Amino acid sequence: MKNVAWNEGSWTREPVSQSQEGALLTVEAAAESDWWRTTSYGFIHDDGHALVKEFPNESAIEVTFVLNYTEQFDQAGIFITADSENWIKAGVEFCDGFPQVGAVVTQKNSDWSVAPVAEWMNKEVTIRVSRSGDAVTVRAGINNDLRLVRVAPLDPSRTWKAGPMFCAPTRAGLKVSFTKWSEGPADSDLH
Repeated sequence: MKNVAWNEGSWTREPVSQSQEGALLTVEAAAESDWWRTTSYGFIHDDGHALVKEFPNESAIEVTFVLNYTEQFDQAGIFITADSENWIKAGVEFCDGFPQVGAVVTQKNSDWSVAPVAEWMNKEVTIRVSRSGDAVTVRAGINNDLRLVRVAPLDPSRTWKAGPMFCAPTRAGLKVSFTKWSEGPADSDLH
C-alpha cells in the first residue's frame, strides 16, 4: 500500500473547516450532512463530506481515523461513488448509544447493516475496501486486525471514485481526525 496525499482527492462537499498537521487531517462536518436514499425513512440526503479519487478495478483503499465521536449518527469511514443513486459508505457510525461498524449500499435505494464495536472507542480504526470484478469487499478493524464487514455488488461498467468520508446527520460541530489514506492492489482472497 502506498500513501495518498490529502490533496490528491476532490471534495464531494467542502468541510466546514479543515486543518492539516503532518499526515493528520482534521475536518469538521456541516450540520445535518449525510447520504441516504428513501428506504424506510422516505427521504433523500445527498450532502455528506467525502474526499474522493479514482477507484479502479483490482485496487484497494484504506482509510484510518480516530474513533472519538459520541453523538447519534456521527460517522466516518470510506465513501465509494459512481453517482447520486449508486454509492456505498462503509465505516463506524455512532448509533443508539454505541459505535457500530457497518455499511450502506445504495443502488437507487439504500440498505444498512451495523454491528456494535464498543471496544474500538478512542482507538485508530482502519476501513479497507477492495474492488475486484463485480464486487467490493469491506473490512474494518483496529491494530491491523481487519474483519470482514460486507461483500457488495459494484457495477464494473461504471466509473467509481472513493476516499475518506464523514457525516453529522443530527448536529453541528463533529470533528474527525483522519490519520492515513492509502491505496494498493485488490485483496487476493475473500477470506
